[in-house]
Amino acid sequence: MESVNNSAATISANINSIPVLNGTNFKEWKENVMIVLGCMDLDLALQTEKPAALKDTSTLDEKREMERWERSNRMSLMIMKRAIPESFRGTMSDEADAKSFLAELEKRFAKNEKAETSTLLSTLVSMKYKGKWNIREYILEMSHIASKLSALKLILPEELLVYLVLISLPSQFNQFKVSYNCIKKKWSLNELISHCVQEEERIKQDKTESAHLASTSKGSNKRKIKEAANSGPPRKHHKETKEETKKSGYFFCKGTNHKKKNCTKYHAWRAKKGLPELPKTN
Repeated sequence: MESVNNSAATISANINSIPVLNGTNFKEWKENVMIVLGCMDLDLALQTEKPAALKDTSTLDEKREMERWERSNRMSLMIMKRAIPESFRGTMSDEADAKSFLAELEKRFAKNEKAETSTLLSTLVSMKYKGKWNIREYILEMSHIASKLSALKLILPEELLVYLVLISLPSQFNQFKVSYNCIKKKWSLNELISHCVQEEERIKQDKTESAHLASTSKGSNKRKIKEAANSGPPRKHHKETKEETKKSGYFFCKGTNHKKKNCTKYHAWRAKKGLPELPKTN
């Protein structure tokens, strides 16, 4: 009993995972329908045509094949109709099989391929990397858009996609782009991703180091200003004091209360040298 309940819950969860079809999500809706029917082993009617009508001479295998197909067809129709607007169900033929029903839906809801191609191509060539994602995710997103264009029969060579990625990178990658243009070897998309990841890490490291140096320099300048403010006016050097002393005449005995002419030591020195005595001043 528990196994039956779990199985029913799984089936219900699978069916509920299919979004309701609207005017813009047919591709997503179809992908979900195909996944659910495939996981439930109910996609036979979408993969093969209806077997030939049974006869009295039909074998047991042919009867079993018809039974499998009819069950797949019936369940596929039920699941698809559940996931489309109720107002639209009445416009579809009740006699259509699952494969024809899906084809009719595709005609009514599928986007115009030319318009979709134009939109995707415009998006791809106008993409610019701004650092919101990491570089790997960004390049993979461009590759995903290119694969969508391939599905619409507009195949872009890998070399062209590599150049589109390089063109979309900001000025921080200019040195990296110049380096690529200087080498002879052409990178594959996977090689480009690997090199771009390394370059982005280098750029981030340089920014971190520059910010650290700027912060350290700013802190050092503030400290010097603070120390200068706390130390007060600069002291006069001994050399400057000596020069002032010379100008004032106080330089023989290094005294400050008299001039050279009144210095007794100076007069004694002159007498010792046999120099004439100088008159003293008041």
